[in-house]
Amino acid sequence: MKIIYNDGHAAECPQEDELHVIRHTAAHILAQAVKHLYPDAHFAYGPATEKGFHYDIDLGDVKLSDEDLPAIEKEMAAIIKQNLPIKPYALSREEAIKMMEEKGESYKVEHIGDLAEDVTLTFYQQGDYTDMCVGPHLCYTKALKAFKLTGISGAYWKNNAENKMLTRISGVAFATKEELAEYEKMMEEARQRDHRKIGKDMQLFMTDNLIGRGLPMFLPKGYTIWQELENYIKDKERRLGYLHVMTPCVGTVDLYRTSGHWDHYKDNMFPAMEVEGESFVLRPMNCPHHMMIYANRPRSYRQLPLRIGEIAHDFRFEASGTLKGIERGRHFCQNDAHLFVTPEQIKDEVAGVVDLIFDVYKDFGITDYRCVLSLRDPADTKKYHQDDEMWNTAEEALRQVLNELGIDYTEEIGEAAFYGPKLDVNVKPAVGAEYTLSTCQLDFCLPAKFQLTYIDKDGSSKTPVVLHRAILGSLDRFMAYMIEETKGNFPLWLAPLQVKVLPVSEKSLEYADEVNEKLLDAGIRAELDTSNEKIGYKIRAARQEDRVPYMLIIGEQEVTGKTVSVRSRKTDTTESMTVDELIAKLKDEIASRK
Repeated sequence: MKIIYNDGHAAECPQEDELHVIRHTAAHILAQAVKHLYPDAHFAYGPATEKGFHYDIDLGDVKLSDEDLPAIEKEMAAIIKQNLPIKPYALSREEAIKMMEEKGESYKVEHIGDLAEDVTLTFYQQGDYTDMCVGPHLCYTKALKAFKLTGISGAYWKNNAENKMLTRISGVAFATKEELAEYEKMMEEARQRDHRKIGKDMQLFMTDNLIGRGLPMFLPKGYTIWQELENYIKDKERRLGYLHVMTPCVGTVDLYRTSGHWDHYKDNMFPAMEVEGESFVLRPMNCPHHMMIYANRPRSYRQLPLRIGEIAHDFRFEASGTLKGIERGRHFCQNDAHLFVTPEQIKDEVAGVVDLIFDVYKDFGITDYRCVLSLRDPADTKKYHQDDEMWNTAEEALRQVLNELGIDYTEEIGEAAFYGPKLDVNVKPAVGAEYTLSTCQLDFCLPAKFQLTYIDKDGSSKTPVVLHRAILGSLDRFMAYMIEETKGNFPLWLAPLQVKVLPVSEKSLEYADEVNEKLLDAGIRAELDTSNEKIGYKIRAARQEDRVPYMLIIGEQEVTGKTVSVRSRKTDTTESMTVDELIAKLKDEIASRK
């Protein structure tokens, strides 16, 4: 595949650069198509990305939706069919600014102003469209063989929330149609697993713009799963000596000034509320509250480690374009805890956290994950608390502990919390990119900021070290992960509806009702289908809509023998047994969390 560089020479494309060049060219063809359809459009950035390409566009008062994508794709196809040559050329800074001003491209003019004075400004022209770009590109538009537009979203100019919201049109492009077909197959699998679709189908949660974007509400079945997860992790924590607390969802601005969040995290927080001369904010995390609980009374080394846990409601003002169901919202509930320890206890307590993480992963069958030691970027003076000695001590302490524990990990610069390094456990879901599920953060910073102390063995006053840790991460995100991993087919103990009782006809309804009551009395989440539908329809609805682990088919034979015919979702086989035998079987499966 030949490509053309910004100095005008053409050459064979290095294999490792092929996708980048294809996608970069696709972005330019997209922009040309949009300009044809919407002549008043003005263009910001249009890069190739790891996943595809996009262009951020100012469309004025025009509002696009995914329904507009086919028309844009059609226009892109027409441009490709023309086989327009793609020609590079260079301009002086003055010439470039003049040309962009004449075209009304104010975003390009501003971008030129951000570039260094000695940068050569190059442009690529294809037919009636010209774009500022460093290249390289395909030589002709017809060389773009396979592409597809994937969505419409919003994006702030220069990724700054104080700037105008632009329309981002995203797409993918590949070297061959076969690769595009494989991608579309993968995307269809992703759609089938999407927790937002399954959550709607199963009536687990909902959102409504009248309440607010990113503020999901859990419906009865979804809240059942949520409660099961809460009970599961709190039970494990209690066995390990955690003490659970409940703290407010708001705090004063002064609280977050003390912790440092106001300086380092304010952009991700909801605006302050002024009440009776005080400023309050919705809390983005819980560590300041837990610091104050520790400070509530004098502490001795004999009381450490002190493990404070909470399923805590938190609020963060995430950009609207990043919101994704319950995986990423503006309100979520963290499985949070803070461990107050002496320096000598760091290794054992980190080991305990790591053991708990892997124990939980074993229970849920999570095997595809990797561990990351997240460190600060010393060059970033805004994101991180400035104390080189503290950072060097904390990073080396956590690195040493992970090495001694034999944890296999990679190091990533710039991913630490603002107050300290952390161990992140990133999971690879069935579809999509990996993300952090569990974390353990080592903190020498906040205990000092809050002037926390304990009396040591020699009677001196010392500052504790704090481990911030989350095992399930947020219950919301963990539920989204489980929905997508299982396609909503939860294991019995976690299923919102464990058994569906399906009478074949009106004649078996009375006995079916008795069976249902016995299941409910035994603590089984059961439901009786009283509809007039045929039994085949009832079975399909129970499997496909409710995704119930077990269906009880009750006809005249079952009424006469006082039995139930049990159909398993997993094996699709039917087995006859008494109600007592069934209850014993279900309780055993629930207790073992198979």
